[in-house]
Amino acid sequence: MAKLNKNPEVLLEISRLRKEYDGVPALKDVSLKVTKHEALVVLGPSGCGKSTLLRCINGLEGIQAGEIKLDGRVISGEGTDWRLIRQKIGMVFQSYELFPHMTVLDNILLGPLKVQKRQRAEAEEAAKALLDRVGLYDKRGAFPRQLSGGQKQRAAIIRALVMEPELMLFDEITAALDPEMVREVLDVMLGLVQSGMTMIIVTHEMQFAKAAADQIVFMDGGEIIEETPPEDFFARPKTERGCRFLNIFQFE
Repeated sequence: MAKLNKNPEVLLEISRLRKEYDGVPALKDVSLKVTKHEALVVLGPSGCGKSTLLRCINGLEGIQAGEIKLDGRVISGEGTDWRLIRQKIGMVFQSYELFPHMTVLDNILLGPLKVQKRQRAEAEEAAKALLDRVGLYDKRGAFPRQLSGGQKQRAAIIRALVMEPELMLFDEITAALDPEMVREVLDVMLGLVQSGMTMIIVTHEMQFAKAAADQIVFMDGGEIIEETPPEDFFARPKTERGCRFLNIFQFE
């Protein structure tokens, strides 16, 4: 588990968030705080609102009610510059979304050069250091079609990290991978946890959740029904729904 900050400072605060699709609620009055350097893992059955929550935080979905604050500033209101906010909130999806006609390095440099207007030499140095960190330095000149699924997902993670975000969102990033590729991506994730990156992680990898999380949020039916440290959730879930969810998985 990541080491908790002794003097936690709230980075993200969500208050009574409500999201509907055609009048059907997907998120119901969701409230949540994420402190700096915290790894918060969101668990729950399919369709419970986990991915929708991440998409609302990153402005990919509009909301019907509630408020989202980043570093004390409301980002859910009218006039929010999401181009700027998304430089502070990185997100990695199930699909890699790499441009097939560009090399790994050029995919990674697109944001720093085009959005942040950074100098190429500085951005390239940062990108290469990150690629080396996740074992992809020798693939910097390769095209996505030449990579395995795990390598593509690691490249997608680096593409987000090179923007130097304050908060990272991960949405089931191992779901589309073959089992043998899952471990290499989760190892990168554990490294980010150990480095103190602030993260919200949606996953079905229970052993990873136990190892990585500072806090577990368990959702069902668009609501947060448990929020607790991982050692408590996995040993003594507070709700019958949490117990049924955990019974699906086997633990050592």
